[in-house]
Amino acid sequence: MKARKRKVVGFSLVSTSKGVGLGSKPLRVRFQRARAAAAEAASELGEVDLAKRILIFQFRDIRPKAASELPLEHASKLLGHTQQQITQRVYRRVGEVVKPTK
Repeated sequence: MKARKRKVVGFSLVSTSKGVGLGSKPLRVRFQRARAAAAEAASELGEVDLAKRILIFQFRDIRPKAASELPLEHASKLLGHTQQQITQRVYRRVGEVVKPTK
């Protein structure tokens, strides 16, 4: 493991630079600010559809998104599920791959 450049100051999963754990409200506020900034950046690049999709993305969408983008076995381990069927049934949002009509 690489040596850390600074000391560990807190044991929370998400914390401030001072090591203070971030509660649900401050975490939500930071997520909303980051989402707004990302949508604004997409709009400035002319990606209006992407900006709209960014704005409707919610914090609770992260788990299903991660579960859908990873191989099922890895996603199950990451989410702490003992059975892959739980991940498949509850979190996977993968549609069937089809060819375009035109």
